Amino acid sequence: MDLGLTGKRALVTGAHRGTGAGIAAALAAEGAEVLVHGHLPGEAEATVAAILAAGHRATGLAGDLMSDAGAEALAAAAGPVDILVNNYGLATRGSWEASLEDDWLDMYQRNVLSAARMARLLAPYMKTQCFGRIINLGTIGSTRPSARMPHYYAAKGALATLNSSLAKELAPHGITVNLVSPGLIRTREVEEMFRARATKEGWGDDWGAIAARIAATEMPNPTGRVAEVREVADMVCFLASPRAGFITGVNIRVDGGATDVVG
Repeated sequence: MDLGLTGKRALVTGAHRGTGAGIAAALAAEGAEVLVHGHLPGEAEATVAAILAAGHRATGLAGDLMSDAGAEALAAAAGPVDILVNNYGLATRGSWEASLEDDWLDMYQRNVLSAARMARLLAPYMKTQCFGRIINLGTIGSTRPSARMPHYYAAKGALATLNSSLAKELAPHGITVNLVSPGLIRTREVEEMFRARATKEGWGDDWGAIAARIAATEMPNPTGRVAEVREVADMVCFLASPRAGFITGVNIRVDGGATDVVG
């Protein structure tokens, strides 16, 4: 299926590693010119080099999304963008007892205001084109939050409501806004963490067996495994395409059926 992304310009925030890097690579493979964001200068270069080596187009950009000035500088460096993927976000350890006001504010800055800033800055160009795609990366934790990390899940819940509100605001201009909410994803960091635990607890070294153990105990879901980065990236690519023009304001869970709700 040709997704019609050739010639489109896409900015993926937090694309220097993990899921963001996978999304950037997938969009580039579909023909988009991808702007790969990292917070620090040079942080995005490894992702850019991998995309260029595959014969696709990518440019690295740096910018601090924790301030209006940093976001404005990034938007200026990016220039006109057809697709914005607000992938940047961060979870920190915390609990109701240990997480203080500054922890809650930090999670809101990173997971909500970073996305709001970039949408506000890049949407005006999309309006002039009567076309645009904004895809926000959430978590199934906004639908089924746990007791741990309450500051993080509260922020991601706010991102879900931001997504719905922004979709209504921009729909008359041909711009869709959607939320992709993954469960656990097999990033390098996640795999390394669970392989270390598997060694310590004697699970063996076969990733399939480790993933099955994770799915049975840490992130129960009917598929019995952990999502691959490409599976999340493929959903983002579809939502970014002209083919998804009648999908907006939705929260699409890429969680192997872990969230057992209707709708």
